[in-house]
Amino acid sequence: MDKRYQVLDLCYTFQNMQQNLHPVVLFGNRDVVLVDCGYPGSLKLLQRELSKYRIPPESITKLLLTHQDDDHIGAAAELKEAYPTIQIMASGIEQPYLCGEKKNLRLQQAEQLQKLLPPDQQEFGNQFCQRYRELKPIGIDSVIAHGEHFDWGGGCEIVATPGHTPGHASIRASDNSFFITGDAAVLENGKLAVANPDYCLDIDTAKHSLAQILRRKAILIFASTAVNGR
Repeated sequence: MDKRYQVLDLCYTFQNMQQNLHPVVLFGNRDVVLVDCGYPGSLKLLQRELSKYRIPPESITKLLLTHQDDDHIGAAAELKEAYPTIQIMASGIEQPYLCGEKKNLRLQQAEQLQKLLPPDQQEFGNQFCQRYRELKPIGIDSVIAHGEHFDWGGGCEIVATPGHTPGHASIRASDNSFFITGDAAVLENGKLAVANPDYCLDIDTAKHSLAQILRRKAILIFASTAVNGR
């Protein structure tokens, strides 16, 4: 295990699809920071994965949420309930959607798309919307901002990468050794690309954020999601 960070692997199976999510643990002088936390109901999966790398779950001091999609924030309320001292962090733009002051933007998008779905996809659309309606509000203890620096992972910087959602945040190592992109970028055929472009809330801004990530030329890219048919 690199003493600066550890990439986790949360594996989910939905019908004939397997999805792997990759939260990252960053180690600082006084903090152990978990970046994103998987779907609702992931607490035990997270605990097992952390324990596999000999990271006591109770040692996590901060949970940084890159954006408001449920595969990134779903287990936040469970983690906070199990470990009340964890401080939850997110960008100021994402905060009102996470804490319930405003309706989740992905839910708003899904409700609009629901009206256009053919009959054979209506049930899936309804289930997706209900999933978001059932998300528990998440209180944000600390707001992060573009350009803010921390000692996590040997030194890192918060990078605003909007487009997928308006307040999406990524984390870049100060020495450019890694870049945690959340859903601002994914690896496709060995190249970085915009994640789920059809569902980006602002595709032009997402493309600009991707260009900013590519410009940094980080050695390792930690994208959040991989989906494979089974």
